[in-house]
Amino acid sequence: MRRILLALLMIFSWSASHALAGSLNLVPPGNRNVQQPKVPGASVRRTTAGRSTFDEKYDKIRDLLANDKSLIAKIKQTSRQYDIDPIHIIGAIVGEHTYNVDAYDRLQSYYVKAAAYAGDRFRFGYKDETIGAFVQRSQFSKCDDFNDSYRLWSCREGVWERVFRGKTVEGVSYPDNRFSAVFFQPFFAGQTFGLGQINPLTALMQSDMVARRSGYPKLDAANAADVYKAIMDPDQSLAYMAATIRRAIDDYAQIAGMDISRNPGITATLYNVGNSADRAAALAARNRNGGFSWPEENYYGWLVNDKLDELKSLL
Repeated sequence: MRRILLALLMIFSWSASHALAGSLNLVPPGNRNVQQPKVPGASVRRTTAGRSTFDEKYDKIRDLLANDKSLIAKIKQTSRQYDIDPIHIIGAIVGEHTYNVDAYDRLQSYYVKAAAYAGDRFRFGYKDETIGAFVQRSQFSKCDDFNDSYRLWSCREGVWERVFRGKTVEGVSYPDNRFSAVFFQPFFAGQTFGLGQINPLTALMQSDMVARRSGYPKLDAANAADVYKAIMDPDQSLAYMAATIRRAIDDYAQIAGMDISRNPGITATLYNVGNSADRAAALAARNRNGGFSWPEENYYGWLVNDKLDELKSLL
């Protein structure tokens, strides 16, 4: 009887999951915008300062991918672990290295750069307060109910936005800036790292999923060196990229009723802007209030969809 009940439960779960998948709105392929949305000035200035162009940077990262079969194999393997199409990881890498940083000539250079961040000389904090001490404040107590790293750090980020950002609390004045920029970037605000250009807070959020699916040790904010290693080392970085994309796909399915898994421009956009749960909720709210709209790509995702055939050929 127990085996029969278990079998019925498995059949019910399979049917429910497929019914949910069938009820999702499949986001059409391609771009919603005819012309590429405006590229932010900061990205233009970075590229100009490096005496390069977006076309040159795109060509460079495309050629790196085309000439590195080992990296492509790792991208495919990681994608299987997270049940995503590898084109989503390709799109995120291309977008980051076209608009945010310049690609190294070879994958080995990323390993060498990662080694430079080894050691215990870094910490996460603001002024004299470590992040560990900061989140022990009473304002964060409700977050202690969450065991999953994504919900835990998302809760803490929400408390930062509501209570601390741009305000003076208990005699300390806090910057009007993102949680990740204030507490998780000791070099300078806005800095991201490695092949996937991941910031440390994102890595901490995805730590549990990466531990489950890829087997890497869970990250601890008290050990900044391990966090840097995870996002700088190309092998681990791919896992955190895939987890971030997987999370965005799930958020849009569960919150907005949208299947974005076949539109790499949308997943690339969300990889670029972050906060996929909030953005899915905002889209769902707009669609509940009359009319209907699809998620739209930004300048970054627009490029990915525009170059999609060429990028698919890399695989």
